[in-house]
Amino acid sequence: MRALERPAPLREGDLVALVAPSSGADADEVAAGVAALEAWGLRVAPAENLTSRQPGVLSFLAGDDAARARSFEKAWTDPEVRAVVCSRGGDGANRMVELVDWAAVRAAGPKALVGFSDVTTLHAALAVRCGFVSLHGPMPVTRAFGASAEGLRRMLFAPEEVRELRGAPGVDTLVGGRARGVLLGGCLSVFCAEFGTAAGPPDPRGALLCLEDVGENATHLDRYLGQLARSGYLDALAGVLLGSWKDCGPWQGELRELFLDRLGGLGVPVVGEFGFGHGEVNQTIPFGVEAELDADAGTLALQDF
Repeated sequence: MRALERPAPLREGDLVALVAPSSGADADEVAAGVAALEAWGLRVAPAENLTSRQPGVLSFLAGDDAARARSFEKAWTDPEVRAVVCSRGGDGANRMVELVDWAAVRAAGPKALVGFSDVTTLHAALAVRCGFVSLHGPMPVTRAFGASAEGLRRMLFAPEEVRELRGAPGVDTLVGGRARGVLLGGCLSVFCAEFGTAAGPPDPRGALLCLEDVGENATHLDRYLGQLARSGYLDALAGVLLGSWKDCGPWQGELRELFLDRLGGLGVPVVGEFGFGHGEVNQTIPFGVEAELDADAGTLALQDF
């Protein structure tokens, strides 16, 4: 996989769109998220569906699928909007992604998409369908945003100054060594759902795969990793970075042993507890950017970003 096309850095006064491609949020949470972005000197255009709820069993969705797709597409194709920030994850991006006019998105050019968790679906779509870099990072309508917001702000406003990312305290080298490749990945369970779809997951050849998840026990994680292994996806990788595994079980012992079993024999560097995803620390990872992983030092050097 080659490095993808990067968006221009943001400047104070730029307009950013706050969208909800998945689940909705409460009005006070949205207000806090808007205020956090405005504190950076940005102008914010909130989508109309940020606090919407579908009736009945689909109440987790921020409005119907077509409306969420139109909202995302409208934000991306607006020439004034410089970045598209997802308010939160939840569920539902996989329901709207095929309804987006990706040709129109591609024609509008690269912009900074921000999000993680369920937004993994959109990270994959932007990479495969448009060839655009996107930012796997904290979302403003989430409790943990404040702890990791500064890293996202730097990546948005001054990416050329972010030369190296360091693993979280307690970063764990599972397999040592160095590897260079293009960053991709996201939430493991959501990422695996891309297999067999129209676009499929991003090209793994020579890539650095970043994975994290929340609320999945070891049995489920083993099944997802097994899917990646059986498909041959893991065989093409240059290295693996593992983030947080909140409510998935203890890292020492259970999870570490599982990841060593599934990933330790690939012959590539593997590092755990790197500090991205659903944990208290969620540092921003630029998907589609080439980087060099030093698994022994627990560092990720970004190339030409």
